[in-house]
Amino acid sequence: MLQGDTAPPSSRRADAHPEPVSTIVLAAGEGTRMRSATPKVLHRLAGRPLVEHAVRAAAGVEPDSLVVVLGHGRDAVAEHLDGVARALDRPISTAVQEEQLGTGHAVSCGLSALPSGLTGTVLVSYGDVPLLDSDTLRGLLAEHTGSGNAVTVLTAVVDEPTGYGRMLRDADGNVTGIVEQKDATPEQAEITEINSGVYAFDAEVLTDALKRLSTDNAQGELYLTDVLSIARADGRPVGALVCADPWLVEGVNDRVQLARLGAELNRRLLLRWMREGVTITDPGSVWLDCDVQLDRDVLIEPGVQLRAGTTVGEGATIGPDTTLAGCTVHPGASVVRTHGEGAEIGPGAKVGPFAFLRPGTRLAAKGKIGTFVETKNAEIGEGTKVPHLTYVGDATIGAGTNIGAATIFVNYDGVNKHRTVIGSHARTGADNTFVAPVEIGDGAYTAAGSTITQDVPPGAMAVARGRQRNVEGWVARRRPGTPADEAAQQALAKEPTTNPTEDAQRRTSNGEGR
Repeated sequence: MLQGDTAPPSSRRADAHPEPVSTIVLAAGEGTRMRSATPKVLHRLAGRPLVEHAVRAAAGVEPDSLVVVLGHGRDAVAEHLDGVARALDRPISTAVQEEQLGTGHAVSCGLSALPSGLTGTVLVSYGDVPLLDSDTLRGLLAEHTGSGNAVTVLTAVVDEPTGYGRMLRDADGNVTGIVEQKDATPEQAEITEINSGVYAFDAEVLTDALKRLSTDNAQGELYLTDVLSIARADGRPVGALVCADPWLVEGVNDRVQLARLGAELNRRLLLRWMREGVTITDPGSVWLDCDVQLDRDVLIEPGVQLRAGTTVGEGATIGPDTTLAGCTVHPGASVVRTHGEGAEIGPGAKVGPFAFLRPGTRLAAKGKIGTFVETKNAEIGEGTKVPHLTYVGDATIGAGTNIGAATIFVNYDGVNKHRTVIGSHARTGADNTFVAPVEIGDGAYTAAGSTITQDVPPGAMAVARGRQRNVEGWVARRRPGTPADEAAQQALAKEPTTNPTEDAQRRTSNGEGR
């Protein structure tokens, strides 16, 4: 059993239904049409594996028990479900379908993980139907219990029913059964009301009917759909709830369907956030994961991808051309043409264009990370600027400091990482190299072109560079006849002639003749 917490379910969960409700999510299929080493139900859509979408929808009904039936790739799927259980703070049980003997057999495996003497209602759904939501399942449950049905199936009317079981009804519209695609007659194949594969069963009826299933069909499998016919033959009421939105019951069998449903889910997420007060200038080029959180008056420009765990505060601007994963952007910040992972961007801060924020980056309020800057495990203080062409790794920088262009924080000695600390209101020159561990004091300056290997006291100026000398005539001697030599000779010809004494003194001062 996978469990998010050892405590018993909350009283709210226990009192959610007048009679027990159990859910079974079928996720044992191999998914051969995905052509992938990854189990089908672990392929992601809007930042979550397919099976997680299904489990979250089932958990939203607040069932007394939730079981996922595993098969192919069971260890990887079970490991992910363990994390989902912790996130939902509720237990998730698993059952294993060793052989793929049909949907009826899969549900039997699921029942084996539920308490004996099961009563109440059993909801059955699939791990590859990612748009199905809790509201729809609650509606199915309400229809089932309100009508007193033994079986209630969720159906939909679609333009293209190929691949789905067809709903069979009598002249009065009553459900008489379901016929699978491979077993359908030509007339039955023309039916456009399809079985979604999602059901509500009376637990006792389901338990009894599963024992009576037969493999006498085109696939030689135990069909769960035959439970309807058995219940009806026993004089039990069978009903259906037509889902008004066919997208909610569409399954994923290959990567084409994965992309199709991904695009539809993204469209719905964008609509939701725009109605919540977010401006998205080009919805066709923006992608959001399910758990992204956006405040009002956020502006999202074209070419933006916001991945799992990202939150954006009120009035912030993201994009164009920005990808953020697991990032926190505080109100009023601006992030332009940037890739960020696990970073925090403070209120009113500015990032980009062309910045790379790696995990552990913390930019405080009104700070700046500019063009072609990479940061990692770096704390950058309030109002501090790292404007351009710089790598900041394993560093702490105080408030109000300016880091010069083309600066490198040398944090790795080949074995261990070391930290650089730069104080507040410091000014570091362009083309500096800070060799960690090293500390630059508050208010200190460092000269351009310096390699800093020793601590710099507060208020000091550090200069760490060789003295310049000019070797005149070097090009003429070492590169005669080159374009450089010709250009130099032309320039020298234009210079005023100096007397021999001054020329000799100049050469001596530059180190020539020594």
